[in-house]
Amino acid sequence: MPRATNAPASRERRKRVVTSAAGYRGRRSKLFRYAKDATMKAKYWSYRDRKTRKRNFRHLWIARLSAACKLQGMNYSSFAGALRKAGVELDRKILADLAIHEPAAFAAVVAATRA
Repeated sequence: MPRATNAPASRERRKRVVTSAAGYRGRRSKLFRYAKDATMKAKYWSYRDRKTRKRNFRHLWIARLSAACKLQGMNYSSFAGALRKAGVELDRKILADLAIHEPAAFAAVVAATRA
């Protein structure tokens, strides 16, 4: 009985990996062995950095809110606590956007937390 090598499936699998590595520099885009490592690492980084992106945006919004609160004569931590007590259901993203683009509306939110 002849030896079965599964060649079509293996070739397709290798071709898929090399195709996904298109655009990488040098042998990482051409040779299966290096393309496999490069795509595995790229998938690892993309998974990790999807989490990091959320963290970075949260830091950015808090920094913007802190600066805007200082202009209103308040610090961020007391502002956040007052928001919770006042029952304001706006998240950091919306509040940071208000602070930059609509300072009057943000001042109204700060006034609502003080009252």
